[in-house]
Amino acid sequence: MEPPLGTQQGAMQPLVVDNFEACLLDKVDQRRRCVSQMVEEVQKVIYHLTTEISNQDIRFQAIPYSLIYNGNITVLSPSQFLVTVPVRGLSGYREAREQRWRYYTLQGARLTCPQRSPEGLQQWLEVQQFMKNLWQWHKADVSIEGDIVPGKVLQVFRKLVENAIETCHLSGKVSVLTTGITVHVAMETSEGQVEIELAPEVEIPTVWSKRAPWPRCLSRWPSSDRAKCVKSFGFSLLARWHYHWQLSFLQAERVLLEHLDEDGGCRRWCFQALRQMKEDVWCPGRRPVITSHHLQTVLFWTCEKYPHAKDWRVFSKGLLRLARKLHKCVRQRFLKHFFVRSGNLLQHAASAELDAVAQKLALFLKDPGSSCGLLTFRSGSNSVDGCRQVPGSCSGEQRRVAKGVMPTSSTSEA
Repeated sequence: MEPPLGTQQGAMQPLVVDNFEACLLDKVDQRRRCVSQMVEEVQKVIYHLTTEISNQDIRFQAIPYSLIYNGNITVLSPSQFLVTVPVRGLSGYREAREQRWRYYTLQGARLTCPQRSPEGLQQWLEVQQFMKNLWQWHKADVSIEGDIVPGKVLQVFRKLVENAIETCHLSGKVSVLTTGITVHVAMETSEGQVEIELAPEVEIPTVWSKRAPWPRCLSRWPSSDRAKCVKSFGFSLLARWHYHWQLSFLQAERVLLEHLDEDGGCRRWCFQALRQMKEDVWCPGRRPVITSHHLQTVLFWTCEKYPHAKDWRVFSKGLLRLARKLHKCVRQRFLKHFFVRSGNLLQHAASAELDAVAQKLALFLKDPGSSCGLLTFRSGSNSVDGCRQVPGSCSGEQRRVAKGVMPTSSTSEA
């Protein structure tokens, strides 16, 4: 049971709510403009790099430049992007029929004990699981004993990225980071430096993973028709680990986000406000332990718990619900994946960083009204104590921006 709005722990006084909402509207709009500019610049560079990579190796597809929307670019934070690079030559996916032990290293040597089994969000991938496959996927540079090994795919891909940066004369703008197995590059933009993870992606459209028994029994959000639509987009597998491919449902999640408020609620605005508070107050920094994807998952779980339009009429109530859910997950260091129940999205997060975020969230929930003064602005002369002096009720245009009714972004916010 959440505390009523009239109590000290769950309340924001009406005047404070109005000022708080106005502050967030300003910040959300600033963020949107900044991120849009960075995405525009990142898109151009990614187009050139992946085009060159595809010319060097047919197994990787080029990501086309788009003026409207680019589903391959996901914004995890203003300084962190995820770019999925689709692979070519693997189609007609089918689930593996039998389990077998794996006794190999990335160098191909035999082991006396098998590699550990995949976790909930990971799986092996065999070439024979695809009815149609290019002969290049059988080559030893990416395959061992019939498995397409993500660690080997990333080794090949990293070299292609390094060569493409040189060939495209981007060395002064883009550099490959050497930490970890994943392929990360740093890029200078007019709005500052961004870190981009480039992840090879095996797309599996129209098929839903058996590891994701969704929607759950008796779930009232989303509607059954919407759930069927979401599942029709299938899933994908990302190369981000040594031996196991990571299950990804980015397209399905985007469909859920696009239809959040078709009943007239304020879910999107509450999510944008939560994200802004996370980036400005609770978890700032270039490599935050909590990303927009974590917040999106918190939003989906809260929507499932509160499925009715009447639950999302009041902004302050909606924001506090999301903040409580986020605080609980961070404090317990457990955030269940929305589609795969056995997946914990905070499993590899640093405990000390999560504890710091939990403390800040606890202070916010104890006194939400005081957070208005914690927001800082670059917009200058019209601001007093971090809040622009605007009427408490937002104009129609501001409200449309807040709810996401704006020109379509060229990327996806996770």
